[in-house]
Amino acid sequence: MTAVPLTLGPEVADALAAGVPVVALETSIVAQGLPAPHNLEAALACEAAVRDAGAVPATVAVLDGELRLGLRRVDLERLALPGPEVRKLSSRDLGPALAARATGATTVAATVRAAALAGVRFMATGGIGGVHRGPTQGPSGALSTRPEDVSADLHELARSPVAVVCSGPKMVLDIPATLERLESLCVPVLGYGCDECPAFYTAHSGRLVSARVDGPREAARACAASWATGSAGLVLAVPPPEELLGAAGLVEQALAETADLIGPSATPELLSRIRDLSGGRSVRVNVRLVVENAAVAAFVAASFADRGATDE
Repeated sequence: MTAVPLTLGPEVADALAAGVPVVALETSIVAQGLPAPHNLEAALACEAAVRDAGAVPATVAVLDGELRLGLRRVDLERLALPGPEVRKLSSRDLGPALAARATGATTVAATVRAAALAGVRFMATGGIGGVHRGPTQGPSGALSTRPEDVSADLHELARSPVAVVCSGPKMVLDIPATLERLESLCVPVLGYGCDECPAFYTAHSGRLVSARVDGPREAARACAASWATGSAGLVLAVPPPEELLGAAGLVEQALAETADLIGPSATPELLSRIRDLSGGRSVRVNVRLVVENAAVAAFVAASFADRGATDE
């Protein structure tokens, strides 16, 4: 039987052995999502937020053919440097990247897969992927969906028992279609202190979550009960601590200017265009929300690790 191809950092290995709560963190935001120096600052701030909330950060990447959970600062600095060496790795890309001894940053999907392999139940990110909007307009003026262009994040959530703490689907996506797809995949979307699903840059998408939880303890109980009844992944949707003013207009303009993009490069290019159009305001919002989500994930993970959280 093939051994699980994981390399755990010493802090992560000790935490898992001792039953200390662990939170997985993705690195695509470092290598592809945020510009320097904000990318490295956000990664370090997320790790600090996890520790401050009583958990251990397990930042995930593939480095020279090793799937690692728990990175050193020098590793994060390497990922933060722009260049073709650092690949963007989804869950489908992990095996080939390991075989090729490549280096790559992990998306939500790949980070969820790695977390599940290691037995880590909680992961934090900014926003999840989903169903992309298309370039053509229908009779109502709304952009049509591209049913063939769906993020692997959704499929990984349907198979891996990991709770992803985020600010909902990214606003550039078709959020109603994304939530419908999550429902079809039997993935609960829990609103953390909210009834409406956040849309990354804003707390308001106009769409309800599947259930509401208030506070870490209630969220931990909901996760435990969902896993006990056969659910795989969950989305824990946290409203952003700061909203991007004028986000809807910025997103629509960015979508119009990048309408021909499809595939893995689409979302990073859209976010980059929104950054330019907002004069950098979107970066500040992005950093604040991803750090907030890391803290929430750690608080929920700590409550889940407390056996009393599932006894009431």
